Amino acid sequence: MSRSLRHGALAATAIVFSIASMSACSAGNDAQTLQVRPDNAATAVDNIKIQNANVITQPEHGAEGPAVVSAMVFNNGTKREVLEAITLPGSDTPVKLHAAKGKGPVVVPAGGSVLLGGKGNAAAVIENGHEAARNGDVQTVVFKFSETGDVELGATVVPSTTFFKGFGPSSLPVAPKPTPAQTPSGAASETPGAPSGTPTEPVTGSTSPDTGASASETAATGH
Repeated sequence: MSRSLRHGALAATAIVFSIASMSACSAGNDAQTLQVRPDNAATAVDNIKIQNANVITQPEHGAEGPAVVSAMVFNNGTKREVLEAITLPGSDTPVKLHAAKGKGPVVVPAGGSVLLGGKGNAAAVIENGHEAARNGDVQTVVFKFSETGDVELGATVVPSTTFFKGFGPSSLPVAPKPTPAQTPSGAASETPGAPSGTPTEPVTGSTSPDTGASASETAATGH
């Protein structure tokens, strides 16, 4: 083989390897196998995005008790959104919302997010969970926001086991109790009904007015 043919073969081989390398990089970045999406429901309307929506029931099949709606809510807008209500179309069972601190509305701050479900988070409780949804079904859930309005999606109904155990029905958020006022240390107790500052017992060792005056006069005269 001549020198020119050898150079041509080497150049062609280099081009083939270069194309193969570029193809591999493209597959690595855009391959369908890497575009993994969660099985849980997700949707977006205007500035509101909802991900990982589920209806989580009692851990034991057929057990009576509340269920919860669990979801991550994002607000990509410049105004805060208030989650005013959650409804379950086709069911008369109400869903009660509770803020993370136990009182007040569930607010999704501008540019922020709120997690529904789990300890210390806001809660959306379905009072009669066993009547509203059955495990394995897809339950339509409508989130009503103050600015965006209704956002609807189909949430999977799952029991509160395995991964969902920490997000299932549990105790509701409780508002912090006010700290009781503390009595200053060393403050003297007073008898009920007695004027403020009046001692509860007579002071011992006091002298009568006459005795006190005699003692003062004696001290003054030096006798």
